Amino acid sequence: MNRRRWLSPLPPLASLAPLAALLVAGAPLAAPPAATAGPASQTAAGRVAPPADTGLTGILSEEDFKALHELTRAKAPPARGGVVEIAGTKAYLSLPERPGPVPGVVVIHEWWGLNDHVRHWTDRLAARGWAALAVDLYGGAVAADPDAAMAAMKAVDEAAALATLRAAHRFLQEDPRVRAPRTASVGWCFGGGWSLQLALAEPELDAAVIYYGRLVTEPERLQAIRADVLGVFGTQDQGIPPDVVDAFDTALDRAVVPHAILRYDAQHAFANPSSARYDQASAADAWERVQAFLERSLSAP
Repeated sequence: MNRRRWLSPLPPLASLAPLAALLVAGAPLAAPPAATAGPASQTAAGRVAPPADTGLTGILSEEDFKALHELTRAKAPPARGGVVEIAGTKAYLSLPERPGPVPGVVVIHEWWGLNDHVRHWTDRLAARGWAALAVDLYGGAVAADPDAAMAAMKAVDEAAALATLRAAHRFLQEDPRVRAPRTASVGWCFGGGWSLQLALAEPELDAAVIYYGRLVTEPERLQAIRADVLGVFGTQDQGIPPDVVDAFDTALDRAVVPHAILRYDAQHAFANPSSARYDQASAADAWERVQAFLERSLSAP
C-alpha cells in the first residue's frame, strides 16, 4: 500500500445499518464539518459524494433491522456462519458464496459482546462477498444490561485482546477457505477503539473502520499505521466530542496516514438500532460510505 496517497472521495454503495452501543471515551481526534443526514468532508480529498440510496440496509430494511433491537426479547435472524477457534477463543466465521481467495474483515463487537446481532451483521458482510470473522474479546460473556457490559469491558486483558485480534487477522490470511489477499477491520464503540489498535499493531492490515471508538492522538504513534482509516463520529457525542475528533484528524495528517473522517449531527451510538440515540438516516448513510470504503480498500491494487 502506498500510504502517502490520500483517499479519493468515497462513491455511494449498497446499504445496511450497523450495530453500536455505549462506549467509554478515548483521546482526541480530527475531522471536517458536520451534516445532518450525511457526513462532513473527507480529509484532504474533497467532499464525500452522497449515497445513491439510504433506505436499504443489506438483507433487511432499516425498520426491520431497528425492530430487532427495539424489543428486548427480539431475536436476530438465524446465523449463517459457524464457530472457529482463534488463539484459544471462540470466533464466528461467515463466508461468502464464492470460494477463496476473498478479502477478509475482522469484526469487533461493541461493549455488549459477541451477540446474535453482531453475528447477523457479520453475515451481512459475507453477503457482500467478504469473509467476515467476528472475534469475542469477552471470553463468551454477553451482556444484557449496562452494568454487565461495563464489567465485561473492564475485565478485558489488553495484551490478550490484541493477540486475539492479530490471530484473527492471520486466520483470514491463512485459512484455506479464505486466503485473504487484502484485509480490513471494523468495530463500534468498544470495538471501534480495538479496530484502531489492530491497525496500529498489524502492518499488513489494509483498512480500518472506526465507529466512534476510543482514539489515539499522538502522531508518532499513528505513524505505525499502514492501513487506510475511516472514522465515523457524531457531533453530539459527549464521550468523543468534536475537538477530540479534530485532534485525531490532525494527528493522522501529521503521521501521513490516508484517512477520511465522517461526521453526523448525531449522538454517540447513533448507528445502534437498539439505542434511544438511534438515527436511522445517519446510520444508513454512514453504512453506505463504509461499504464504499471497504469495497475500494479491499479491491486488488
